[in-house]
Amino acid sequence: MTDNSKKAGLTLVTQPQEYFRELVTESMGRQNVVAAPETEFYLVNLLNQFMTTDRLYATDSEGGHKEEALVLLMKEALDTPEPTAQRAMFRYVGDVSLYFAGFFHERLSRKLVDLDYYVGMGGTAYKHVAAREEERSLRSTYLELADKFSDFVEVFADMSCKTAAKTEKDLLRIYDLWVRTKSDRAAKTLQEAGILTNPTTIKRSLQ
Repeated sequence: MTDNSKKAGLTLVTQPQEYFRELVTESMGRQNVVAAPETEFYLVNLLNQFMTTDRLYATDSEGGHKEEALVLLMKEALDTPEPTAQRAMFRYVGDVSLYFAGFFHERLSRKLVDLDYYVGMGGTAYKHVAAREEERSLRSTYLELADKFSDFVEVFADMSCKTAAKTEKDLLRIYDLWVRTKSDRAAKTLQEAGILTNPTTIKRSLQ
């Protein structure tokens, strides 16, 4: 691990590191996404943080989880005068946008704000981080996260499909996603489960 990574607070817990690294590497291969090693490391660490902690949601006064509007978090970051705190807030918006758009893409299709909202917010947030980052290597990582944000969303969405338990309920859920979006990723998941991506065939197979 480099000194720069330590400075950025990107230290990984030993046990989940290898598991998340394999998930990221395999999904990037399936999605034909190429990234710098430092950016890939960032994605691995992001998974570790959100999957093994409660960092995804803020907490209210009673300690419960609450989902904050990204646009309000962006405004708060822009209004924050202290550079370090401001950079951290922009980074949080980028991280949450990326994780949420990738792992909760199905839920977004049923919300007023869609995937484009998260992609726009996340990409912009990472650009703000890059503009305020003095370390060249880290600035390059945040710029790549911003420029390839949509690609990394697809990588996380691929992981979401691959790690989901393939029960009948899961397959029906993925089929519903395929019907609404004609997602190639959903189609591949159904094919790997032995179900053809023909609506009539799929419905008959799941009955």
